[in-house]
Amino acid sequence: MALKIRLERPNWKLSRLRLSWSSWVVRGVVGAVLLFGIIGFAVFTHYYNKYARIVDERLKQPLFANTAKIYAAPREVRPGQKISARLIATELREAGYTVDGLSHPSPMGSFAESAQSITVHPGPESYHAPDAATIQTRDGKVDSITDEKGQSLSSYELEPLLITGLSEDANRTKRRLLNYDEIPANLVQAVLAIEDRKFFEHGGVNYFSILSWGWHDLVGDRKHRGGASTLTMQLAKLIFLADTGTIKYKVTQILITFHLEHRFTKKQIFEAYANQINLGQRGSFSIDGFGEASQAYFGKDVRQLDLAECAMLAGIIQRPNYFNPFRHPERTIERRNLVLDSMVETGTINKEQAQRAKAEPLHLASVSSDASEAPYFVDLVRDQLVQKLGDRDFNREGLRIYTSLDPDLQRVATDAMNASLPQIDAQVEKRHARLKKTTEPLVYPQVALIALNPRTGQVLALVGGRDYGKSQVDHAVAHRPTGSIFKPFVYAAAFQTAVEGTMLPGQTALFSPITMLNDQQATYGEGTQYEYTPRNYEGEYYGEMTARLALMRSDNNATIGLASMVGFDRVAALARDAGIKSAQPTPAMAIGSYDATPLDMAGAYTIFSNGGVHIDPWVLASVRTPNGDVVSDYAPTTKQVLDPRVAFLMTNMMEAVLQGNGPAGCKVNGLDYCGTGAGVRNMGFRAPAAGKTGTSHDAWFAGYTSSLLCIVWVGNDDYTPLAHGLEGAAVAAPIWAAFMKYAIQLPQYSDTNEFTPPDGVQLVTIDKATNLLAGPTCPDDFTAAFLDGTAPTDTCDHPPDHRNVLQKIFGLGKPGN
Repeated sequence: MALKIRLERPNWKLSRLRLSWSSWVVRGVVGAVLLFGIIGFAVFTHYYNKYARIVDERLKQPLFANTAKIYAAPREVRPGQKISARLIATELREAGYTVDGLSHPSPMGSFAESAQSITVHPGPESYHAPDAATIQTRDGKVDSITDEKGQSLSSYELEPLLITGLSEDANRTKRRLLNYDEIPANLVQAVLAIEDRKFFEHGGVNYFSILSWGWHDLVGDRKHRGGASTLTMQLAKLIFLADTGTIKYKVTQILITFHLEHRFTKKQIFEAYANQINLGQRGSFSIDGFGEASQAYFGKDVRQLDLAECAMLAGIIQRPNYFNPFRHPERTIERRNLVLDSMVETGTINKEQAQRAKAEPLHLASVSSDASEAPYFVDLVRDQLVQKLGDRDFNREGLRIYTSLDPDLQRVATDAMNASLPQIDAQVEKRHARLKKTTEPLVYPQVALIALNPRTGQVLALVGGRDYGKSQVDHAVAHRPTGSIFKPFVYAAAFQTAVEGTMLPGQTALFSPITMLNDQQATYGEGTQYEYTPRNYEGEYYGEMTARLALMRSDNNATIGLASMVGFDRVAALARDAGIKSAQPTPAMAIGSYDATPLDMAGAYTIFSNGGVHIDPWVLASVRTPNGDVVSDYAPTTKQVLDPRVAFLMTNMMEAVLQGNGPAGCKVNGLDYCGTGAGVRNMGFRAPAAGKTGTSHDAWFAGYTSSLLCIVWVGNDDYTPLAHGLEGAAVAAPIWAAFMKYAIQLPQYSDTNEFTPPDGVQLVTIDKATNLLAGPTCPDDFTAAFLDGTAPTDTCDHPPDHRNVLQKIFGLGKPGN
């Protein structure tokens, strides 16, 4: 049987319909894709061009505005000074000098170093004239200094070091701009290892990371939404965008990244990133950029960072506050070590280098911003610049501002204050509890410290408060009652009458240290609306005493009585000439009831430390353009206020304020019989010095050596008086002693010589019991300075009826001290 096969005819009509439908679907899909592509392209083009305009507009200005730079005073090098050639070379590098022979020498200057010498060649942009000098050292000391012709020099100034930028923006940002070539290779590699390993290879965007970020964003995985940003994308965010975490933000970031990659080289992008990245907070300032961070965290120029320090800075980029090395050192070290491991993985260092770096401690600089950058001082510089040059844009001009500051001394001042504050606070707490004021808020006092060169008026160090991060009020320029540090001006006015040959009313001889004054309570302006009855600090009165003892003990009534004899207007005129402009001719003036700033008082005391010449304290030396051209130089204002002999007589009187009573101690019949400032000797300060305590609402201490003058103030911001017992000797003198003790160990202030009397003044040994010349039979004596012709001529013989009234008061025959 034959097999029959039937072939059915296909339905060509249905096939055509199916083909037609599929074709339309394909065409629709293709059309939709094209449409969306066109729309997407149009949208992309729109936003690309939009952000191109934004980027172009932003790039019309430099990425970072110029910053006016503030420089310290130049270090003076002298033969005999303790400083090595290596330390000099380090300072020159910090100042921007390069080693001789480089193909691109620094315009600041260059130097050549050997084991025992260094030759300095200032460049065209140097602060100094282009005169070279060779400094020879031996055993860690300067042996000799010669110029280019081989002639000996008595001193030589090194290039001033940078302190900080003048002014920051409204967000109080600190930044030290770097060029790419100034960034250590280890820092570049550390950043790339932990932040963007393919930076020099990709086109600005890591697409795989972006897709991963997008997926986690879609599924709501918040833990993985961060990241995915290359260094270029981070830079786009830092300069142009606020991170909202949205798709739109990320797309915008990518568009700006394309523009940055198109316009800049990779090195330029890294340089901008290195200057912009935030690396934490210091006080009230934001630390932006590696240049500022290096100074803030390590106290050194970025070019001096070692491998461990580079790794630490790279590590804190991710979360600067979380990895704050001052607050969380353990976290910071763990993060730093992770960076070092990443650098091993990228092959930029080996395991041995990483292990050595991991073994290093953090080596952080002092946590106080005051020590390294003197913020109160910088604020004062800004104020004086505006006064002298007007309201101009110093930052835009990129000016170089050369100042009076000694960074070494500034660190000592800050350290002395920080070391002393806990003891002061403990005294405040103790008295607060004793007075049972537990319901009242406990107020800790503020402080200020000014250090001057007593011969030039140069402000060497300035601390304006406890913590600049918490309060930017500069107490160094705040007006406060001066208290007893004003009293030396009364005694100086009295000595001026002796120089003129005029006797004071009621006296039979010219004024001298042994002139007898009456320490009894008296009333001035009796029966008038200005009636005034002063009292002594402890409320005790001792009758007749010598002028020397009255100043040593800081007795109020004896001092006001002397001012009355001299003439209140004469004392006030002297004070105003010395810079205490508020002084008025009243009895209260004599004990410091009128106000002045600590800076004013530092200037006022120059008349005693500088041979009678008043010098206005100054902070500005010179303002120059970025290439070193002089905009303006400044010279201090000086005025001869006192006879040089009077200046020395007062210095000698104030030396006694710091003296005790020898082996017998200070107590005589239960009363203090030492100078009110004698405690500074017990605190370890032994150099020749003169000083005066002060107590009013506030506590003061003013004192000086032959090379350094320092004023310390302690008081409450709300103008309430310090608690009883917190006088100048208790709270201001310890800060002064701590500062001076370490200041005179610095080479530049170590030459604390004895004060030398000028012609017309003689040092005389006086018997304490009789105030006559001490003879062989009168060994209990003291030495005092007298104007020629005013010293006693008789020698003591100790007859009982010749002893003065103070022997009867104290009972131990020591009235003259």
